[in-house]
Amino acid sequence: MLGAPNPVELPDGGSWQEFGALLRHWRRHAGWTQAQLGAAVGYDHTAVSRLEHGARRATPRLARRIDELLGAGGELTRSHDRAESAEGDRPALPPHLLRPPLPTGPAPAPGTGPVPAEDCPASLPDHDVQCPLHGATGCQPPPPATALALHAAFCADPAAPLDTDTVHALAAVLAALLGSQLHGTERAVGERGPGTAIEATLRAVVARLADAPVRHRRVLARLAAEYAHAAGSLRLHGGRPATAMACFDRALGWAALAGDPTTQAAALSDMAVLGLLDDDPAAAGDYAREIRRAAPGRHWSEALAELGEARATALAGDTRTTVRHIGRARQHLDRPDRTLPDTEARVPWLAPAALRLRVESGSSAALRDLAAATADPRLARHALAAATAALDLLGDGQLPVARAMLTVRIADCHLCTDDPHPALAALAPLLTTDGTPLPALVRHELRGLRGRLVAGAGRWGAEAAEVAVRLGAVV
Repeated sequence: MLGAPNPVELPDGGSWQEFGALLRHWRRHAGWTQAQLGAAVGYDHTAVSRLEHGARRATPRLARRIDELLGAGGELTRSHDRAESAEGDRPALPPHLLRPPLPTGPAPAPGTGPVPAEDCPASLPDHDVQCPLHGATGCQPPPPATALALHAAFCADPAAPLDTDTVHALAAVLAALLGSQLHGTERAVGERGPGTAIEATLRAVVARLADAPVRHRRVLARLAAEYAHAAGSLRLHGGRPATAMACFDRALGWAALAGDPTTQAAALSDMAVLGLLDDDPAAAGDYAREIRRAAPGRHWSEALAELGEARATALAGDTRTTVRHIGRARQHLDRPDRTLPDTEARVPWLAPAALRLRVESGSSAALRDLAAATADPRLARHALAAATAALDLLGDGQLPVARAMLTVRIADCHLCTDDPHPALAALAPLLTTDGTPLPALVRHELRGLRGRLVAGAGRWGAEAAEVAVRLGAVV
């Protein structure tokens, strides 16, 4: 259990958990409530609760005053001194890791939960969210109603205990929020969608880090990294690259603190994508190379790094180097490391099919960029084959954003082979939207495609020109 220990079974001496457990013991022995003790020393009852849970440090003067009031005979003072001494051995966290990446924002509407109970997963990992305690090995979170109640208590009360069930609940709610976004079921979240609840929870997690005992730091950092990466992904798809980068950068720091190379790699991959969107291939390549340093010696990190470098060199128009990077990425998929630690071997997005989907999708983008830059139809045909392979790897109803992006890319590859008819047919479903804005990555793909449509409309006819006009309103 991660929460405050039972007073009868105190942890090793020299911790704020020991002090808190003794404080609770002597308060109860004296027959005082938290509110009564708080009033006697000029504190709110929630501050007393945080002291008892080991989530807040007491000053020497406060410890002596409580010791006298409760008749502890110096036991609380001595426990305080041991905790102070042990605290000196705890390295301070960098200031930027004690601040959320985004300023305070609106909370979810009163009376609504972050997600409907039926959306909460029965087990973890789910939607690539892992339990900070059990990782990819998996675990069973509390029942949905309990998980939502624990999540609400954690966000509302800074003194709420951080026990095993609460950690499981926070991870399960994040998975449910991401699931509601992916499947378009963001009910009971408010008009701003699941991002509001994700960012509010992230702020609550980060608020705990400053005073967290050492044994809680890694757990909280892992939660902060997962929530920050999710917040960044939603900002990225919403077309807010600057705030997305802030979230990914902070996720990187928390993942490093938690010893979580998979979240580090995921954040770096997304940062490389932001470099591409910003038309900065040098930065994109730098972020891709950092993936190797975050997870050295893994076949999956090598594949992702090679893929990121391929996309960067393609933007720079370097055909030979791009093709070489793509070949190496595929080689790493074909020769996976069978000795991966269990914490990585069971990560859903590192599974062979999921990794191959990433590599084929990224390869299609790099080859398409080269085809557009060089007007080489052979490269466009290779890009088309990779995009089609990636689309085939997507199951029905899975990852609708990825499906839309690959559909646009397939159409674009047809244009790069000077074959507009299948391109226009592929685009037709995207042009019959209900007015909902397309995700930013899909709009980015469409902007490049529309430019090629405009340039080729003279020889492709009126239909191509009409589609180009309609795309102008979409992007």
